[in-house]
Amino acid sequence: MDPVALWSELQSAAREQGFSQIGVTGVNLSEAEPGLQAWLAAGFHGSMHYMASHGLKRARPAELVPGTVSVITVRMDYLPGNSLELSAETERQSLTQTHLGVVSVYARGRDYHKVLRSRLQKLQERMAVILGPFGHRVFTDSAPVMEAELAVRSGQGWRGKNTLVLQREAGSFFFLGELFVDLALPLTSPVSDHCGNCSACIDLCPTKAIVAPYQLDARRCISYLTIEHDGPIPLEFRALIGNRIYGCDDCQWACPWNKFAQRSPLPDFEAREHLTEPSLADLLAWDEPTFLRLTEGSAIRRIGHARWVRNVSLAAGNALSVSSALPPAERQALKDALQRWQDHPDPVVQEQVAWSLQQGAQ
Repeated sequence: MDPVALWSELQSAAREQGFSQIGVTGVNLSEAEPGLQAWLAAGFHGSMHYMASHGLKRARPAELVPGTVSVITVRMDYLPGNSLELSAETERQSLTQTHLGVVSVYARGRDYHKVLRSRLQKLQERMAVILGPFGHRVFTDSAPVMEAELAVRSGQGWRGKNTLVLQREAGSFFFLGELFVDLALPLTSPVSDHCGNCSACIDLCPTKAIVAPYQLDARRCISYLTIEHDGPIPLEFRALIGNRIYGCDDCQWACPWNKFAQRSPLPDFEAREHLTEPSLADLLAWDEPTFLRLTEGSAIRRIGHARWVRNVSLAAGNALSVSSALPPAERQALKDALQRWQDHPDPVVQEQVAWSLQQGAQ
């Protein structure tokens, strides 16, 4: 097929599946290998041992999936369409409502892994109709793949100083996915960097996890601490986490380019009511069956109930530590809710609950 006609067909097929943009890059990521090695050597990956266990295969798509010649990249906007008032201002306000929990925007709807994987597979099926059968493999944050690097090389945006991919027309509130194929496809061109002298993301990070432009120490990142990290949350970060109970969007809301972030038309990403400014006391009332039921189909479910209780208990402790922030009845409700988990079988949860109750006693 004529390359121009083929590209038009691929773009149309991607739009049909709800993707905001599609790009193509090659498999030579050798220039990214030194940066990956330095990041791992610095220990910035924390306890995410899988980041190191695959070695440089992460930067070598043709080793990960033998026969790969091109990588198709996609992005999908995810700001929920049913949260019309959502903005940097409303999110900052939520962080001052200490009795409420704040969940990262991406996790308020359906698990993006499920959504993107199925739609990428449908895109592949559509391509097979156009081109005939071909070798492929679909990825969505599910294997040792340098997603941001591939996205940047294929023109999805540039790498921001917070290490996320930024797009002039869409900010950074989007998911990435890849389709490794054994076809030689026309490549799309990278775009230029538009961060300039801005350091808003670095300046506003609560835990100073962005240790230098384009360098993130995951061990300090609230998203890592509340999602990936399964041990006790270090004392130095507890107060800084505030009422964030799953992830953190501060470096995104700080970015000026996110004034152009796009709403998703997909119902999958609509925010669930019980994950939008939920009461911490209510969340502490969730036993494990309730947690599993209310997080069905959600990315939150993968951290498990114990880690969820740890996170919510930490936020409750931070709320109790601000003596003038809560009316007496709400303070007592939080203490009662915490006491329910004092004898939790997980020692990490036990320690966190004890710490949080101590904040209320001061």
